[in-house]
Amino acid sequence: MKTPVPVSFEFFPPKTDQGHQTLLKVYDELKQAEPEFFSVTYGAGGSTQERTINTVIELNQRGVPTAPHLSCIGSTKETVVELLDRYKDAGIGRIVALRGDLPSGMGHTGGDFRYASDLVSFIRSHYGDQFELEVAAYPEMHPQAPNFDKDVDNFVTKANAGANRAITQYFYTVDAYKHFMLEVRKRGCEIPIVPGIMPITNVSNLVRFSDACGADIPRWLRKQLEACSDNTVRIKAIGLEVVSTLCQELLEAGAPALHFYTMNRSEASLAILEELS
Repeated sequence: MKTPVPVSFEFFPPKTDQGHQTLLKVYDELKQAEPEFFSVTYGAGGSTQERTINTVIELNQRGVPTAPHLSCIGSTKETVVELLDRYKDAGIGRIVALRGDLPSGMGHTGGDFRYASDLVSFIRSHYGDQFELEVAAYPEMHPQAPNFDKDVDNFVTKANAGANRAITQYFYTVDAYKHFMLEVRKRGCEIPIVPGIMPITNVSNLVRFSDACGADIPRWLRKQLEACSDNTVRIKAIGLEVVSTLCQELLEAGAPALHFYTMNRSEASLAILEELS
């Protein structure tokens, strides 16, 4: 499949053998789109972190560059170096560098890193240009930011610490992206900022994710989806139309690439790309 713009896809590490086999199948299906890379979300600590590491290394060996998410909160410099050395030795060349959330039950941050900008600076000082560094951006403002201007300032600080590129939280209003880009460029920050795209296939899951991460579902869209009740065919049809139109408008606005939050499924992302092509 020839896509009209570079694309990448995000996975989460599966928890079961069946989930692992499903992920490999989805990987092969999405590989048709010739993505720049896949990314794998991060589990903090213990077996969850090992699942991320093992998934990243296995997928990277299957032919498409794969980038681990690296959340730094609660981590020490020593543990980060240990992890990055494992990735470097496995041939991983790209990292998605994040602050991350507090692990469950942890009452304070601990560790050596307070912000993602600290992690980016540390990786650059310790590894030079060994890794391409992706960071997060929030066109509708990070849910913990005091205000929009401060959030943009924090993003620019993070970018200037040594990031190569940014991937945004998902959103459904193209003006949010345009306004964020305008404010970032005003501050002299020129790194590429790639929109994160969330296909719409399940309303309850979308509402839950959006409430957790601060992404806005516009009222007109929420009402349209709520009117579908449990009609999954209709929900997917609306989602395809809405998200494909959003992607087209983003490309017209100068978006350099698209990053899809796949939820370890291929159909919705491939359908959107088919519409665009």
